[in-house]
Amino acid sequence: MVPRTRIFTHSVGSASAVRWRTAHIKLLCSSSDESRGSRSSLLRHLTSKIQATGPITVAEYMREVLTNPLMGYYVRNDMLGPDGDFITSPEISQIFGELIGVWIISEWIGAGRPKQLQLVELGPGKGSLAADILRVFTQLHSVIGDASVSLHLVEVSPVLSRIQAQELTRTCSHEVDNTDTPVYCSGETATGLPVSWYRRLEDVPAGFSIFLAHEFFDALPVHKFERTQKGWREVLVDIHPEKPEQLRFVLAPSPTLASSALVQADERRSHVEVCAEGGVLVQQLARRVAEHGGAALIADYGHDGTKTDTLRGFKGHRQHHVLADPGSADLTADVDFRYLRRMAGGGVACMGPLAQRAFLKNMGIDARMQVLLRNCTDASTRKQLINSYALLTDPAQMGERFNFFCLLHHGRLVQPQVLTGLKLEKRSPAQLPVAGFTELSYS
Repeated sequence: MVPRTRIFTHSVGSASAVRWRTAHIKLLCSSSDESRGSRSSLLRHLTSKIQATGPITVAEYMREVLTNPLMGYYVRNDMLGPDGDFITSPEISQIFGELIGVWIISEWIGAGRPKQLQLVELGPGKGSLAADILRVFTQLHSVIGDASVSLHLVEVSPVLSRIQAQELTRTCSHEVDNTDTPVYCSGETATGLPVSWYRRLEDVPAGFSIFLAHEFFDALPVHKFERTQKGWREVLVDIHPEKPEQLRFVLAPSPTLASSALVQADERRSHVEVCAEGGVLVQQLARRVAEHGGAALIADYGHDGTKTDTLRGFKGHRQHHVLADPGSADLTADVDFRYLRRMAGGGVACMGPLAQRAFLKNMGIDARMQVLLRNCTDASTRKQLINSYALLTDPAQMGERFNFFCLLHHGRLVQPQVLTGLKLEKRSPAQLPVAGFTELSYS
């Protein structure tokens, strides 16, 4: 977590000097000798922009660092796994993806087994989660029956889309020359299930869909705001006046449009991070679920409107200062689920956030582990299973820091009606409990 900020004044040297208030966070940001090329080019791009237009918002900084079309971190890097900068739950254990697959089928059944099922994943990483889910679909083919199932991946990284295609299908072809279709890559899995790639959620076809966003919202740009004696001020990124190849945080001297519009009137925290893009995205998900049915499952590091400074960087599985060597490290901020719930509105039902430990235990991870351990005789494999289980569920690791949150169609939670007649009383079938968010009993 980024340390709490302290404030002091500093003058920016210019013809019409403005007094900016700088946030007291370590100012490490010049490229190292071994970090040249595109990363130093990104720093030059950022400093040129700041020199031309003034300090930029933290959201704009994150957007440039992560998704700049030529130099962005996600555009250039394969950042996942042991050799990358971080590792996600699907890479820790296939059990995670298997349980998510069971959750999807449970919600599909709870919705009345519609004939169409679109699985839509936002930011699918290496494709490991989707691969594990599809394996569950294959194993439960008799349950799915003749429903039309398709996989839709929303991915902006060319590097990761190629890795996903290798993981999920061998027949992927990039449709670079066809600008009339939003699909930039398509193929089929080994079992004949169609897979399509998009750059934007709005390009995914309408229809009954289960949306997945696993460690996706935490990488969306956030605006940072700090309460001062004169009211809320936005935290911006500026060039250090004495070190032109370094960046620093400053506070805007007057209210900005974002600080006036995004901070709630009843906010009690002294420092707030607001992900406006996340708010727009969850509104899109809510509208799709309300209009076409389905559900959205969001799993991420986050909180329920309680945390303050969470913006941080990761490089080589270690924390890395967010302003240092832009483009060389992943940037992330914990998801404010209270904000997402508010932005989702009343058109859908929201459940969570629920800690990952509770969600996975409700999904039956303990029973699944017992089966795997009972059938495993290799000592090293057993140790790996136990270690991965601990990493996913231990409160000191991912068990409490990671949370699950979902959007559901209101019809999914409608109470069963009681039908009465002159001589007969019967009940319609009871609604299934929402898996993961309800403790299920096994018989």
